[in-house]
Amino acid sequence: MRFADDHLIPLVDEGLGNSAYLVDLGDGRALAVDASRDLRTLRAAAERRGLRVAYAADTHLHADFLTGALQLAADDGATVLASAAGHRAFPHTALADGDETDLGGLTLRALATPGHTDEHLSFLLLDGTRELGVFTGGSLIVGSAARTDLLGPGRADELARAQYHSLRRLTQLPDTTAVWPTHGAGSFCSAPPGAERTTTIGAQKRANALLAAPDEDTFVRQLLGSLGSYPAYFDRLGEINRRGPAVLDSAPTLATLSAAETHQLLGEGAQIIDVRPVTDFAHGHMPGAISIPLRDQFATWLGWLLPDATPLVFVTAPDQDLAELTWQALKIGYERPAGHLDWTAWQADGGKQQTIDLLTADRIADRPVLDIRQRAEHVTGHIADAIHIELGDLTGHAGEAPAGAVVACGHGERAMTAASLLQRAGHDDLAVLDGGPADWAKATGRTLEAGA
Repeated sequence: MRFADDHLIPLVDEGLGNSAYLVDLGDGRALAVDASRDLRTLRAAAERRGLRVAYAADTHLHADFLTGALQLAADDGATVLASAAGHRAFPHTALADGDETDLGGLTLRALATPGHTDEHLSFLLLDGTRELGVFTGGSLIVGSAARTDLLGPGRADELARAQYHSLRRLTQLPDTTAVWPTHGAGSFCSAPPGAERTTTIGAQKRANALLAAPDEDTFVRQLLGSLGSYPAYFDRLGEINRRGPAVLDSAPTLATLSAAETHQLLGEGAQIIDVRPVTDFAHGHMPGAISIPLRDQFATWLGWLLPDATPLVFVTAPDQDLAELTWQALKIGYERPAGHLDWTAWQADGGKQQTIDLLTADRIADRPVLDIRQRAEHVTGHIADAIHIELGDLTGHAGEAPAGAVVACGHGERAMTAASLLQRAGHDDLAVLDGGPADWAKATGRTLEAGA
């Protein structure tokens, strides 16, 4: 049995596109790598094996989620392992290049691999002198390397060059060495689409286009040319992770609000986030509400579109998972939501409602189309003559949306978010495509356009 089959437990966050890892050290203790503040899945995996987390290692100062290492230290007594160059402001074992940690039979060696961030470490797991695998965080990932522009566009080129040398260093490991990245498909820290989340050094040497770049300049052009936009909240989480997120004393709860309390909060500047499914929002919602359906990607769009300091009231359906809603908000630093209002309570109180038409592809006729997907999605294939404005940019460009537009994305969730933002900005003649461009092509028999 391979080590990874018997001792390594990948814990995938499908919404953020990341993997944390739990390593069974064989004696009732475990190593956690790049654990999120939402520790529910990790806790369940550890409980199934009867494990206590003895070590919590972070490869870098994460921009896309708050670290769970401090919580593991508080709850399990875990030793936090992290880069000395990160200057974290909480107790941890500060590691530099080449430093080793005895895990009790296995050894964890820190490898300086800057690029994604300045202080980035990879962690090489050794059994004696044998390389079992390397936790590469945001350095070498399946089919690519993580983005290097999170510290600002002025440093993107410099960090891309550091990334080039870090990847070259990692490829000096034996071809059989397993590669366990944190960022994977779906991560805005940059990863190409694909089902594989782990790999080997040899597989990447054969298949990773960046590793095939003939020189450093070509590598830098290819990497920087592949980068799209990223959520606004990325700009603040690195510093919170350096200081250390607050340790939670108990499981978080979400207060239940009445319609009257919601009115009062609105008067005090609260924002309304409606997390119900798209069809429910289309049929009736509070004026000014922003639609962000509760699903795997909820945290991404909450963090992209709403400031963390604004009081938030979440409108929910009776059967929705409030714990999931709360944890998704907490893992990206939304600490004090005002509470939730059950939609039926708003209806019972006679609250005002708005609607947005939800149209199937065969009903949009010749209405103008606003495509709010990411640029990489749009250029692959879009409805003919569609106007393109990414959802993350829409608030600042609402005036560019055509009158009477049908808003489109891949399935409808992001399009409804966009339509709710536009409706709040004064557009009252919108509709949302129920489906995506592929459904339009099938319904009309027309071909999607490629390119910008």
